[in-house]
Amino acid sequence: MQTHELDKTDIETYVIPGGTVYERFFECPLDYSQPQNGQTVRVFVRHIVPLGKESQMRELPFMLYLQGGPGFECRFPGSVKGGWHCTAITEGYQILLIDQRGTGLSSPINADSLDARFGTTAEKVEYISHFRADNIVRDCEHIRKILCQDRADKDSKLALLGQSFGGFCITTYLSLFPESISKAFITGGIPPLVDGPDAVYQATYSRMMSRNKQYYEKFPRDVARVRSIMKHLNEVDVALPDGGRLSPRRFQQLGISFGFTGGFDSVHLLVFHAANDLETLGRLSTHTLTAIASSQSFDSNPLYCIMHEAIYCQKGTPSLWSAHRVRETCFAAEFEHSWDRIVASGEGDSSPVYFTGESVYPWMLDDYAELRRLKDVAQGLAEYTGWGQLYNVDVLAKNTVPVAGVSYYNDMFVDFYLSEKTALAIKGFRQWVTNEFHHNGLRADSRVMTYLVNLLRGDITDL
Repeated sequence: MQTHELDKTDIETYVIPGGTVYERFFECPLDYSQPQNGQTVRVFVRHIVPLGKESQMRELPFMLYLQGGPGFECRFPGSVKGGWHCTAITEGYQILLIDQRGTGLSSPINADSLDARFGTTAEKVEYISHFRADNIVRDCEHIRKILCQDRADKDSKLALLGQSFGGFCITTYLSLFPESISKAFITGGIPPLVDGPDAVYQATYSRMMSRNKQYYEKFPRDVARVRSIMKHLNEVDVALPDGGRLSPRRFQQLGISFGFTGGFDSVHLLVFHAANDLETLGRLSTHTLTAIASSQSFDSNPLYCIMHEAIYCQKGTPSLWSAHRVRETCFAAEFEHSWDRIVASGEGDSSPVYFTGESVYPWMLDDYAELRRLKDVAQGLAEYTGWGQLYNVDVLAKNTVPVAGVSYYNDMFVDFYLSEKTALAIKGFRQWVTNEFHHNGLRADSRVMTYLVNLLRGDITDL
């Protein structure tokens, strides 16, 4: 008889403050429509049991956390005595932290792993096409059945918590397997129910313009600093320590931090150091270049670039570098990167150069060292027309699962107005709208999770 996963004694385990950790790996089908073909992915789950309750693993309910992204692994918590982890423990859950397929320890996708398995671009594109929310959810369902083996149906359901893209995954879970969910919490991740990304970037570019204005209101001297840096980067080919290139357009991508608590300050520090380098050295120092490269995640987490727009694609709609097309068509002047065109705009030295936000572009495949090796794959994914459905609007309209979510009014990543439409389309959805937090509210403040738990429980009724 096969040993129950929770009874295995060969699992690596250790203690952190507040919990006992079990490191678990699961073999999941690559393609759930063809499980018989034998192709699998190895999915890693960090299982945390409240300290002192290890003997109750078979009975305690699970809360599964779905990380933002796409393309990011779960952070190691270090402790479950604070933040949302503490709230989950207090509510009586054991916690599952899953590295979604293609990330972290779950069959990670990068140039090396693809080259080791496949010889052609077409093979790589076909393989990566299986790494979207639908199959991430199917992995979760496969793992749920293993962990909840022998439990009664009512005790085998998962509570779900999804941050950002993790909320997209929850909405897919609600579409595919609502009977497997006891309740769900979404933070900054109520997805737009669109078939392609163009509408998303129309909204987020506009939001990014507002964030740029706020940034320069806080740091008005950075107008001149950023202009001097952009001028330098247009005149000098600047190599980064990791082999990448700091082009003007890549420098503008630092604006992605504007969507997080403290993001203005972190970008200002990089700008301050870079401008000081140019003033004192006439070039950018290794220290500054390293700091800039370290603040950008596209090389270490390449799925964040090459699958970013695909998370919005349904009904066979190709993304075709949506953010690039929308910028060129509607926002080229506002997010200009060419120094000659900036000067030619005739607005003078007081005109700010805007940073871009969470968007990906084809030129990144030249400027980022790791992405260069994935250029053909990324192009193939941008042109891919085989995307299926991620959401079932009919199922969502009849939803019976208790769901609560927070939408951040000034969210730079997930547009509030598009999220509101989706919240209204999910029956029973309890939406909390606030401008107190930014996109990383769940991580920045434990009150976010506590509020959602109370909202779903009925302790908050005055929304």
